[in-house]
Amino acid sequence: MLKPDLPYYDNPGGKTLPDGISRVIDAHVHVFPDKIFSAVQAWFDAHAWKIRYRMTSRELIAFLLDRGVSRVTALQYAHKPGMAGFLNSYMAELCRDFPGRLIGLATIFPGEENAREILDNAFSMGLSGVKLHAHVQCFDMNSPDMDPVYDICQERNKPMVMHVGREPKSEHYLCDPYELCRVEKVEQVLKAYPRLKLCVPHLGFDEVEQYRKLIEACDTLWLDTAMVITDYFPGHRWGDLSAYRKDRIMYGSDFPNIPYAWDRELLRMAGSGLSADDLDRVLYRNALSFFDAG
Repeated sequence: MLKPDLPYYDNPGGKTLPDGISRVIDAHVHVFPDKIFSAVQAWFDAHAWKIRYRMTSRELIAFLLDRGVSRVTALQYAHKPGMAGFLNSYMAELCRDFPGRLIGLATIFPGEENAREILDNAFSMGLSGVKLHAHVQCFDMNSPDMDPVYDICQERNKPMVMHVGREPKSEHYLCDPYELCRVEKVEQVLKAYPRLKLCVPHLGFDEVEQYRKLIEACDTLWLDTAMVITDYFPGHRWGDLSAYRKDRIMYGSDFPNIPYAWDRELLRMAGSGLSADDLDRVLYRNALSFFDAG
């Protein structure tokens, strides 16, 4: 549960990747136009934690690249109908500014008119997939409103990153994530769209064990690690990643919307005990495969 008294850490972050890590694709980085970023930061300040890194989108991408991150996957989501076209054009512009270094995803507001046309246009601009956030956009992933989005992603072999884990929830969201987000609902999507590549962020927090089992059974489901292996959330401690299917886990930071140093999660990765090959999979190769970014 999000609450405004969650901890904040101002210890210095590293200037380079941690020892033992040679290449990284960060699969979970948020970008927004400045005014929207300011609104997001204000919401977190009031209802969650203090965001440590307050930068423009271009500044935060450059920050990670300058510290040795090989490529950045940039995510944003439309908070209401009518925003997606503008946000997708903004993302395409960012990708042009960082050629070969930025994997930009499109967004859509589920249920808005012309969803297929909006996404067709986004893909024609070079965007690499779709990002949705059920807690913010308040959509039912099993609703017919979602069918055009799943259809075009499956047809065009474009991956989806969809925040449909139940946590972290907040009473200040306009919907209850525990009603909208359950692992059984994700399984229904995967059965209905058997060629859809889907990533559920945060290891599916708080149904992490159910998602761990689901990636064993389903070749089209990936998970990212954003924030959940850092032991940040009170009352939740996470075991090592050795129990997971190593070809279906991707490193993601949730940068810049984090309350601690940018490399906290990478340091945990470096000390995770994973073999060099498995570490390279989680930190680099799995994202390359999922986003078809080779």
